Amino acid sequence: MDYSLRILNIVEDTMVDGPGFRTSVYCAGCRHACKGCHNPQSWNFDGGRLMTVGEIMRIVEADPFTRGVTFSGGDPMYQAAGFAELARQIHRRTQKDVWCYTGFVFESLIHDDQRELLAEVDVLVDGPFVLSLRDETLLFRGSSNQRIIDVQTSLYSGQTVLWQPDVDV
Repeated sequence: MDYSLRILNIVEDTMVDGPGFRTSVYCAGCRHACKGCHNPQSWNFDGGRLMTVGEIMRIVEADPFTRGVTFSGGDPMYQAAGFAELARQIHRRTQKDVWCYTGFVFESLIHDDQRELLAEVDVLVDGPFVLSLRDETLLFRGSSNQRIIDVQTSLYSGQTVLWQPDVDV
């Protein structure tokens, strides 16, 4: 099945949404409505345009130099089944890692319908953006309550394990 996802934008060769050069897929739809959100236009679930997983994969595969793909938004967890399929295809057809940003907290996702996507993600940046905790010095996140989680190690060990950057980050 070729899922369709509501996509606002795809940015190639970015370095702000994870380590190395990345392809960032920005989706439409978010209910968190974080005060101070840097992308409030992404809240509308009817925004952007529909793209199939196949269309997105053509863009991902066209750039052999990116280290990974990042799902952001909006919040990809609202389109979990489609993004899970996209992540499966990325892992199956490339050597790229998959990062995902969400306003949900990891511990709530492991017991929810979004677990299908979580199982396909390598690194999760979790938690809502909190304006009073904003810190521009943090690596790959906007506020100090957000965590960068090594998802596969966390799922395997049964406890939340924070991601450790490589030396080239």
